Amino acid sequence: MTRSWNAATLAESDHMTPARCEKDETLRYLGYGGQELTPEIATRIKEAKVRCERIARPAATWRVFPSESLRLPGNDITAHLAGAREIVLMAATLGHGVDRELRRLSLTDPLGQVIFDAASTAAVERLSDEIEAQIRFEARNRRLYCSWRFSPGYGDLPLSVQGELLVRLDAERRLGITLTPSNLMVPTKSVTAIIGLHPTPQPGVASSCSVCSLRPSCSMRERGMTCR
Repeated sequence: MTRSWNAATLAESDHMTPARCEKDETLRYLGYGGQELTPEIATRIKEAKVRCERIARPAATWRVFPSESLRLPGNDITAHLAGAREIVLMAATLGHGVDRELRRLSLTDPLGQVIFDAASTAAVERLSDEIEAQIRFEARNRRLYCSWRFSPGYGDLPLSVQGELLVRLDAERRLGITLTPSNLMVPTKSVTAIIGLHPTPQPGVASSCSVCSLRPSCSMRERGMTCR
């Protein structure tokens, strides 16, 4: 039996923040180590950001489950969820348009594909951060505290659990996310994650807006709200 606040599915038209590709995050995914950027690369990054933000159709869903209802393999996830009263499963995606653009660039502009791939990775991670913040806000209204999100492929949690997470989230119908035989998601710029809901604050989770990486662009702060 799931909780009443768990059936959240958001799309760009449902008060969701449009896709954002932060330059610093894009550079990080490009392996930038402080070297000087040429004017050409700086321009290409800006173009990729604009293109990704225009093409992406961000959407996400999450559900809450009793902690005992989901058995996940691996010591790391077991330790991560220790003491959790409930578990949130979440999925987020930028949509199929981003994949189509990546395929087009692979045939016409290999460098552009690399830069666009980094920009879209930055965008889906920022989207996941926004969804995690909304979940944390809902949890705090219920006097619960979130652990940070833990995704298949982290630690010893295998990618093979992706299928069960997507089924439990009804992600194919809700978001259009499917799984390849090798457990990779389509659209490729998609994220699944597991968050524990605990009765006490969790170590390693930021405790105030002042130390949050989302502070400059947080849609909740713009509405006079906080996830803390």
